[in-house]
Amino acid sequence: MHTGDGSHYHSRDYRYVLRLSGEELAVVRKYRDELVACTAGFAEVFYNYLFDNPGIAEVLYAYEEEGGDVGQFARAELANLLASIAGEIGGQREDELLSAGRRYLQRNFRPVWLIGAYNLLIDYMHTMLSGMEIHPADRIALDTLLTRLLLREMGITLEGYWMQARDNERRELEHIAGRLGRVEDMLAGVPHLMWSVDIDANSLVYANYTLHLLYGEGMISPLPCIGDTHEEDRQLLLTAWQDAVSGKRTRADVRIVLAGDRERWYRVSLYPETGQSGRPATVHCMLEDVQNLISEREQLQSLATTDRLTGLPNRSLWSDHLTMALAASRRVPGSQVVVISLDINQFKMYNDTLGRDVGDTVLCDVASRLRSTVRESDSLARLGGDRFGILLHPVNNAREAAERIITEIMDKFDLPFAYRDKQLCVSLTLGIACFPDDGSNEEALLANAESAMQRAKRNSLPYQYFDPVNDVSPAEQLRYSGQIRSALDNNEFELLYQPQISLDTARITGAEALLRWKHPVEGIVMPERIIPVAEQLGLITPITNWVLVTALKQCRQWSFQGAAIPVSVNVSARSFQNPRLLERIHWALQEAAVEGDRLVIEITEATLMQDIDRATELLSSLSEAGVTIAIDDFGTGYSSLSYLKRLPIDTLKIDQSFVTDVAFDRQDIAIVRSIIDLGHNLGCKVVAEGVENSMTMDALDRLGCDTAQGFHISKPLLDDHFSTLLGQTDRQS
Repeated sequence: MHTGDGSHYHSRDYRYVLRLSGEELAVVRKYRDELVACTAGFAEVFYNYLFDNPGIAEVLYAYEEEGGDVGQFARAELANLLASIAGEIGGQREDELLSAGRRYLQRNFRPVWLIGAYNLLIDYMHTMLSGMEIHPADRIALDTLLTRLLLREMGITLEGYWMQARDNERRELEHIAGRLGRVEDMLAGVPHLMWSVDIDANSLVYANYTLHLLYGEGMISPLPCIGDTHEEDRQLLLTAWQDAVSGKRTRADVRIVLAGDRERWYRVSLYPETGQSGRPATVHCMLEDVQNLISEREQLQSLATTDRLTGLPNRSLWSDHLTMALAASRRVPGSQVVVISLDINQFKMYNDTLGRDVGDTVLCDVASRLRSTVRESDSLARLGGDRFGILLHPVNNAREAAERIITEIMDKFDLPFAYRDKQLCVSLTLGIACFPDDGSNEEALLANAESAMQRAKRNSLPYQYFDPVNDVSPAEQLRYSGQIRSALDNNEFELLYQPQISLDTARITGAEALLRWKHPVEGIVMPERIIPVAEQLGLITPITNWVLVTALKQCRQWSFQGAAIPVSVNVSARSFQNPRLLERIHWALQEAAVEGDRLVIEITEATLMQDIDRATELLSSLSEAGVTIAIDDFGTGYSSLSYLKRLPIDTLKIDQSFVTDVAFDRQDIAIVRSIIDLGHNLGCKVVAEGVENSMTMDALDRLGCDTAQGFHISKPLLDDHFSTLLGQTDRQS
């Protein structure tokens, strides 16, 4: 039959499946009066069932609070239930059952409650039949027929329930579709480009019609417009994206060429949305044409070739000079171009504390001193803020040319600046990239020079050359920014342990914990790629905490093997500056249930010299707790005897650059011998890193070095392999 509401219900299916014929139903009708009389006691059973079930009772009370009559409702449903034994299967009865099913859904009754009620009635009727006077030939048939009849009635009622559910769902879907259609119609008429990005998957989950019309299926996540963005503004756009995945609502005004149109100013607005984990999961993006909102004066100032404050070329003109320099270098085989990015270390402090006038004066004085160091053939520019750029036009030896100008710059800034009655000390941090080794175009060279400069800042060094092993490019920052946040949650980090052996006994005396990232796509990612991005995203603290606890718990496991050896953990410059580092180390020792003498903290000289007073206080506290202090990469930084005297240092680790050729290079032999003698005179143990062969290890032994580590001894090992090696070494000794 057709229900009249778009649903179809076939009553003959029930008659066929349950084998209900008119002749069989006649048996039920024959005993109808007796059956009805037997149901008098079922009312109490039914009411108890309703109100003893907490779920049903809750629904009934809610119905009553809405103004419904629970008693009337219960009586009506009981009457409908008992009508099932009348043996009527016509259309009117079926309509009543379908309506009852719809009513149950509307009043929040669950199907299982209906099944329970019919089950009670079936059991009740079976019991009642045993006491009725029934012809022996009819008893078995009546018992079976009543069960099948009640199953039919229950099934049709459930059909009504599902019909109502489908109707509700259809209406809801129609409502949602209507709303979505209206939203899509509205968004289709918006000229802005809009899209949404899943941060972890780095994929677009929504793009409006305008964006699809422009880019089709070839859209690049997370920023489809990045390829059309002016090269000078791409870094600004990447920085805005990094802010967004960090949870900040941000925007950037950039120049973009869309669909062959002329270059225009667009505003990229990024709105992060927090997921269930409490961290940003999605970024909603909008690209808005703001060409008409930027005044003619601001456009001219942005596009002009001269910086208004310093009189230097601005970024745009400097970029043109760089383009021409690269073209000239390509025409002369063997020639090179040097790109230097400079940043004023104290600028923000002076600008914030003494005012913008002082900041402007410092910028002008810095520009003047830099101008006196460059040749007429070179290019000096203010790239923005307190950032300057120097371009050395094609040279034969990039390193030699860079060293010359770096030396001149350092000499120029030895003297303080005078401002009224104040003397202002100003220092610079420089990053250097060279064409063609460090990049083949303007964007890559400048980005790599800035990356080298940031590394120099992190290590408190005056300058650094670009190093593809240690520097993270902006592209990598963008790629890792969203993923590194979930790496800890997904247990993608692991620690390897490199053994340290005594050169006297050949026994393992310690291990250095080395961080690795088991990237689900790229495989193993080294710490040189992890740490800089983690520091920029503010995630270095949880990573350091994880490394400390994991390494110390492993150290405790070794002690169960009978090997009471310490584990060494490297602490980055940003982690060392954290005022809660001491508290976190104490917490990690407690979590791992080990004493302080099981931990060695490794810190570089450059990190110590950032704030020698704080370093003294912190390391003294760690030393009191029994923690061993080791200076990593000794000999490559300041190597100042004054800080060695002041600090409670236990170990000097000789940088592997001095160890590699120590077996035959006289200068390296002299340097390593001096470090060993210095360490021993100060009461320190000396460890040599990067031991690659037996000749090196023999040379170190002759020079009196205490401990060695390197691939000749063992590559870094997972914890179980290290434990195996530890056991083998103990048995051999």
